[in-house]
Amino acid sequence: MFDLKGKTALVSGASRGLGWAMAKSLAQAGAHVIINGRDRPSLDKRVAELAASGLSGEAAAFDVTNEAACRTNIEAIVGRRGGLDILVANAGIQHRQAIGEFQLDDFDRVLRTNLTAVWMLAKEAARTMIPARRGRIIMTGSISALTARPTISAYVASKGAVHALAKQLSVELAPHGITVNAIAPGYFATEMNTALIDNREFNDWVCKRTPAGRWGRLDEIGPVAVFLASDEASFVNGHVLVVDGAFTAAM
Repeated sequence: MFDLKGKTALVSGASRGLGWAMAKSLAQAGAHVIINGRDRPSLDKRVAELAASGLSGEAAAFDVTNEAACRTNIEAIVGRRGGLDILVANAGIQHRQAIGEFQLDDFDRVLRTNLTAVWMLAKEAARTMIPARRGRIIMTGSISALTARPTISAYVASKGAVHALAKQLSVELAPHGITVNAIAPGYFATEMNTALIDNREFNDWVCKRTPAGRWGRLDEIGPVAVFLASDEASFVNGHVLVVDGAFTAAM
């Protein structure tokens, strides 16, 4: 079960954090993984790590907020590999500021990366998946779209929209054999959350507030992406899969 041999996957924002964890798990399941990010040396390092473990992957350094770059690179992937089976639209950024001081440029920048880029990647992936009548599109959402907190208005807005977009595209693309789902991670120990982890008060709050009593580990997110990418998940569509140690289930 959950065998991805012969599949080609593109994972955006995959040089570190949740993206790298998902990319590595997809490769371990047999997929050829294209790792995306903007820093080529970081991507090459990850590809070397995959190769050292006997796994298949390559780097694709481009800015996912650039529509032309998304189109050109996905077309190149299809040309080299004969198709694109799996897209994990994961790249995201954060900006923390009280609403009274939040600048429009910062709001737009977060939405451009967290939402518009996801839409552009999904659009280009769908263009090749529709004729093939198969495909898996997975988007990274967040429990912040379900249980918000102060100072992250742009992030919450973008992730809430990603959840809605996954549902909408699932309805539009299901007749073509394509599933579209979102993963909503809880608090995971990633580079993006370093400042929060280092904040003793916040770290203690996360551990007390999460019924599992801890932050999520990176090896706990990758298998979720493998499941949604697999043939076994062919009837799971339009779903937001929460992975949060029961954080959002608790009062």
